[in-house]
Amino acid sequence: MPAVLAGTVVLLARGTWLGGSHPAWLPGPLRSALVDEHAAVVKEAIDRVHDSYYREIPEDRLADSAIDGLVGKLDDRFSNYFAPAEYRQFKQSQNSEFSGIGLAVSEDRRGLRVEVVYDRSPADSAGIRAGDIIVEAAGRSLMGRNQDESVSFIKGPPGTDVKVTWLHDGRRRTKIITRSTVSVPAVASKSARAGTCRAGVVHLAQFSSGAHAEVYAALRRQQRRGAKVFVLDLRDNGGGLVSEAQLVASAFLTDGPIVTTRGRTVPERTLRATGRAVLPSQPVVVLVNRGTASASEIVTGALQDRKRAKVVGTRTFGKGVFQEVIELSNGGALDITAGQYFTPNGRNLGGRGVTPGTGIQPDVQAKDDPKTKRDEALSGALAVLAPSCRP
Repeated sequence: MPAVLAGTVVLLARGTWLGGSHPAWLPGPLRSALVDEHAAVVKEAIDRVHDSYYREIPEDRLADSAIDGLVGKLDDRFSNYFAPAEYRQFKQSQNSEFSGIGLAVSEDRRGLRVEVVYDRSPADSAGIRAGDIIVEAAGRSLMGRNQDESVSFIKGPPGTDVKVTWLHDGRRRTKIITRSTVSVPAVASKSARAGTCRAGVVHLAQFSSGAHAEVYAALRRQQRRGAKVFVLDLRDNGGGLVSEAQLVASAFLTDGPIVTTRGRTVPERTLRATGRAVLPSQPVVVLVNRGTASASEIVTGALQDRKRAKVVGTRTFGKGVFQEVIELSNGGALDITAGQYFTPNGRNLGGRGVTPGTGIQPDVQAKDDPKTKRDEALSGALAVLAPSCRP
């Protein structure tokens, strides 16, 4: 059955040689015949390899490879096929708790760049630090692999071991690390000084389900502590749920558009500010870097376009497309780019899925030096807010 499924997926994703999306003008029986023909060819190929190859390979693995090859030919770095085990890990990663070694990473040509190491995690104990490059995991080189595939080699059940090799200041280090259940704090907040007044700094790690409620609570808590100006820190936030991006942006906007989504097979939709804003007029800075992507860019772009906040930091990642997860009958799933999103001023921030786009250019450049204890980028954000303070 997986082989038939693979054939059907091939037909739906690529269309037929007759062109484009499926030709609706063809008579129903002919369309069905074309579907059956493509499915039969793919199944035939899988059967032939299974029966004739010099070593035996399970048919389900061949079907996985067929689908994986199809998605790879899309030349879209953000589209993926998840085999059943990988899809279970993917769903787990959408929660604030996961099994792994305790890292937030971004894609690098050599493998994975470490952006955040969670406190008291296995990675922290092993000596991995932000800025390191993971080049091998579980005996596999990560060079040239997409981020989701590379991460899948590192994640695994709690209590199991994984051999990891990384570069620290250009020197290779290798350790066997025992995975554990790692809780990712979605929101962390603290107070700081911005000129003559108190600033509330709220860091959001990911747009997971319910993250907006934690952001609202942190903003209100900082208000009660006397904060007059605020920093929304979205550095190294790779995104998450678009619905959460809408709600987080709504903490600062009383009305109006936040993002518009457009796709070939999905209707155009504009998400607008909803509910009662937590901070309708207080001065705000959004702090960003190259790890700020996707849903984070939706929030940043909306607040910048609507002139609700200044953006401080470095250029963001530039992911202007969104994916749709389509579950398959074998327990796996397609994570396929379904459309693009646009800021209130009509900007698309991505490279149509194939490459990152221009991203968001900050209003004020500021970059943290990982070799110092001082957070230079945050200091830059507070300096931008300082003139807004009233004596």
